[in-house]
Amino acid sequence: MRKRSTPSTSVKERVHTIGILTSGGDCPGLNAVIRAVTRGVAREGVEVFGILEGFKGMVENRYIRLTPSETSGLLTVGGTILRTSRIKPNKFPTPNGGVRDMTGAAVETYRRLNLDCLVCLGGGGTQKSAYHLMKEGRLNVITLPKTIDNDVYGTDVCFGFDTGMSIAAEAIDRLHTTASSHHRVMLVDVMGNKAGWLALAAGVASGADVILIPEIPYSLDVVAQSLLDRMRHGKMFSIVAVAEGARPRSNARRSQKDGRSQGTGKGTTAAGGLALTKEPLSVILAAHLEKVTGLETRVTSLGHLQRGGIPTPTDRILCTAFGTKAAELILTRQFGNMVAKRGEEFVAVPLKDVVGKKRLVPLDHPLIKAARATGVCLGDVWEST
Repeated sequence: MRKRSTPSTSVKERVHTIGILTSGGDCPGLNAVIRAVTRGVAREGVEVFGILEGFKGMVENRYIRLTPSETSGLLTVGGTILRTSRIKPNKFPTPNGGVRDMTGAAVETYRRLNLDCLVCLGGGGTQKSAYHLMKEGRLNVITLPKTIDNDVYGTDVCFGFDTGMSIAAEAIDRLHTTASSHHRVMLVDVMGNKAGWLALAAGVASGADVILIPEIPYSLDVVAQSLLDRMRHGKMFSIVAVAEGARPRSNARRSQKDGRSQGTGKGTTAAGGLALTKEPLSVILAAHLEKVTGLETRVTSLGHLQRGGIPTPTDRILCTAFGTKAAELILTRQFGNMVAKRGEEFVAVPLKDVVGKKRLVPLDHPLIKAARATGVCLGDVWEST
């Protein structure tokens, strides 16, 4: 058996074997990255193992072999052939409902397969788990930023975002027709628990009249007033795009104070005098807007539709570039990094600089400015036209 490599091994030592896994929520483009990484390292004779169901498979020693021929056709295939899970190696669920630290079992799988590097595709939680294995298990890791929420810190964009945004924008486009036909307010629930990138981009792309994101706590009165102003100008329908993590001002203050991401026991009163319950805030907001405007208001929750299907051409190109850059880092033994897109370049960012952080929408971002300049209400201020 050949000598094991360690993170301090000379960069001149050749890489022989790697593992690759997908963790967290599914996302368009995962298969395209798997394909690119596998093909990128195979040209140097590197053997690739696909770990099944993320870190769960690392703990349970479940894997398949991947070759360039076996990744043929994956570029346009949605989902992940390796399947995925949200399980963390240091918080592995037990039959009695508890959790157990199974880091040692994950490390043992790494050693048993004689891996030189573990490649982890995922969002913020995946970056944390990979960093944990790197620090506690002394494993070589490379990560890639995957999420339609686009909130992984350290990169300009995450793969999967363009597809999710395109799906959400198309859905809002379709809702325009039914909204205008029936003089309705259509409220569209878009993913984005902490970051508003998806709702903001999809809303701007589809001409939404109101866009509500977590970074800008909204006033129910301001939103209602913007719709009433539209009615006074003869526009008897409106589209409201709402990120799932958006909160009214008083509720946002409450959440920040007690550390909860959403808040709202019965009897709590938000701005505008609306009593909040444990119902989804989009439903509560819709009821309030219908009462104030007198317009029929309907809620459409896009949910997991935004994660499904084939990746857009933009994401296919992005995934190929991400994957081939990861292969380059692997072959040159630049471990402990996440592949990031910075401008037009793909670079290595130390994983320690990524974990525990989120990439939120800056309040002075050009897309925020463009939305305001084109008359979109963001829920914080409204100037009648």
